Amino acid sequence: MIFDPATETFLRLQAKAELRKRRRAMRNSIAPSARAARSARIVERVTSDAVFTAARRVALFWPMLDRNEVDVRPIDRAARDQGKLVAYPLLKDDGDMVLLVADPSELDERGHGFAEPPDNAAAVDVDEGLLVIVPALAVDLNGQRIGYGKGYYDRLLAAIAPPAFALAVAYDFEIMAEVPVTEGDYAVDMVVTDVRSFRIAR
Repeated sequence: MIFDPATETFLRLQAKAELRKRRRAMRNSIAPSARAARSARIVERVTSDAVFTAARRVALFWPMLDRNEVDVRPIDRAARDQGKLVAYPLLKDDGDMVLLVADPSELDERGHGFAEPPDNAAAVDVDEGLLVIVPALAVDLNGQRIGYGKGYYDRLLAAIAPPAFALAVAYDFEIMAEVPVTEGDYAVDMVVTDVRSFRIAR
């Protein structure tokens, strides 16, 4: 059956909404100890990869542990131990994200549900030396990801990657063969799970 573009877009959006619900339920079904072990393996894979080693700056997210996101907090210390600058996303009033240099002690929940840096922090330089690590509820073999539906990271990555390199972290059970793609979606360059890592062919 062939659908007109408007109907196809509607169906894809509905499919993504259902996937978000199911993937969050899957996360919640995993024991905390198992999630912690999976997160530790993801951190090890990220920090031992050549992409991380080569990066001069790392943009990270502070995980929403109440939503069972991958706990990437140890990546902050690993980056600083290697002399890298670390930045975190700030959501602006217009709904776009910027990456600001900050220490974890400066992060705070500023009304958007996740920890953000102070708005007077310095912006990180965007070039080929910047590694941007992003969360995902689901991600496919083409680097297309499903987040929480606001499009914050899609817009950010569309603006800066390239030259920045985008890496999504996810539990391996969140890998899908194909994510429904809708307007504004932006694929990452690499995916790291607790079981495997793979780069996306461009």
